[in-house]
Amino acid sequence: MSAFFTTKEKGKGTGLGLATVYGIVKQNAGFIWVYSERGMGTIFKIYLPRVHETQVAPKVALSNPGIHLNGNETILLVEDEPALRQATTKFLKGAGYSVLEARDGQDAVEVAEGHSGPIHIAVTDVVMPRMSGVQLAEHLAIIRPETKVLFVSGYAERNVLQRGTAIRRARFLQKPFGLKVLAQKYSKC
Repeated sequence: MSAFFTTKEKGKGTGLGLATVYGIVKQNAGFIWVYSERGMGTIFKIYLPRVHETQVAPKVALSNPGIHLNGNETILLVEDEPALRQATTKFLKGAGYSVLEARDGQDAVEVAEGHSGPIHIAVTDVVMPRMSGVQLAEHLAIIRPETKVLFVSGYAERNVLQRGTAIRRARFLQKPFGLKVLAQKYSKC
């Protein structure tokens, strides 16, 4: 059984970093060992299966010819958890994408306004401090109408949709996600 909660103050982020890490570890057949002692802190040990050979990540092979995400696009990545933002950026850059990083919606608006080239897609967390992903999408529709928006969240999709956000299912992606799933969702934006 897994239970996650946050001790973050309101407006200081979602506190879903551990839930996201847990999802990534479980997707890769691993497990997390947790030891916590009051007044002493908490230790997290992550165990993943051993890999015996080095593999080069292949370019995404897509069977749907309507998918246009091919490693040449510029992605505006908006994520308030620094470790997750850095890992996702590294992953996307390794696949050939140009990545513009933003720590929240307000930062993303500034990055979008300051970038002279096209921004093909904004991949944005839904729940963030200062400006939500939905509010960011509204701003981008005005300043960058050509930019597609894909919402991502560590919350279950039904929980996000129940929160009253204006997210259509075709524009929502559950964290964690892989590049192929990102490409498939992008094609539906």
